[in-house]
Amino acid sequence: MTDNTPSTGHLLGAADIRRIAADAGVSPTKKFGQNFVIDPGTVRRIVREAGVTGTDHVMEVGPGLGSLTLAILETGASMTAVEIDPPLAERLPSTVAEFMPEAADRLRVVNRDALTVTPQNVPDFNDDASFTLVANLPYNVATPILLTLLERFDNLGSFLVMVQKEVADRLAAKPGSKIYGTPSVKLAWYGTAERVGTIGRNVFWPAPNVDSALVKFTRYTANDPANPAAAAEHTPDREQVFKLIDAAFGQRRKTLHAALKHLVPAEAFETAGIDPTRRGETLTIGEFAALAAALPNNAEGATERA
Repeated sequence: MTDNTPSTGHLLGAADIRRIAADAGVSPTKKFGQNFVIDPGTVRRIVREAGVTGTDHVMEVGPGLGSLTLAILETGASMTAVEIDPPLAERLPSTVAEFMPEAADRLRVVNRDALTVTPQNVPDFNDDASFTLVANLPYNVATPILLTLLERFDNLGSFLVMVQKEVADRLAAKPGSKIYGTPSVKLAWYGTAERVGTIGRNVFWPAPNVDSALVKFTRYTANDPANPAAAAEHTPDREQVFKLIDAAFGQRRKTLHAALKHLVPAEAFETAGIDPTRRGETLTIGEFAALAAALPNNAEGATERA
């Protein structure tokens, strides 16, 4: 029987990280965007901001040498860690067995690229009404990972991730701001995001040349009035909505009429109540959804007309 009693194990400091890396013959690589956290206070802060408790089931992407993994397990939670780097995936259970042995049976490690994870090949969360993602994400693939997991796992109810500060700002940006763009509006299709703190460079090995920040996300409930899929009179197709978003931001300086002229007929703007002289960066996700819902059935064929 799994023991979900919170632990107060030894979390990893700089000396521990360097020893484990040396023992495993591992060195941080730019290929996988690896920067390992060497400060116990930082990983405890991440877990605290995420609100993880002993009853939670957590997915961690990119556990690396196990700094955040141990802090998650310390709460009593059970978890699945998805690690792309084979030597790190192989080493992680040994690290947990050494530093927090009583938590070893609450950890499962999957050696896989997070962008390939599905409910079919990682079925660990299929029986959960909701689960949470807590991760220190590689800067170069953070946004694709988040959007891919939200698309594939309907029960991914929340996440708390540490990402590059500029990425965090974009994910949490609101309409009308200069940094509001495709990631901001696509994430808003699924729920609400906010920046909940900044992290300095000195807590990493090696230290990155950028600052980091924490982003907290909560998925809409089915009947949430803020949910664009529920709010529209005719539920729009997510792929159609995202196609409009890509087109609108692909030509950011153009008006909607110009940027979407091959996708959206004039009457659709009128039906949706959206001024076609506006720019995409001013639209909320609800307005993009309303525009998609107003498209005629032959809108797919409109892409061929020019």
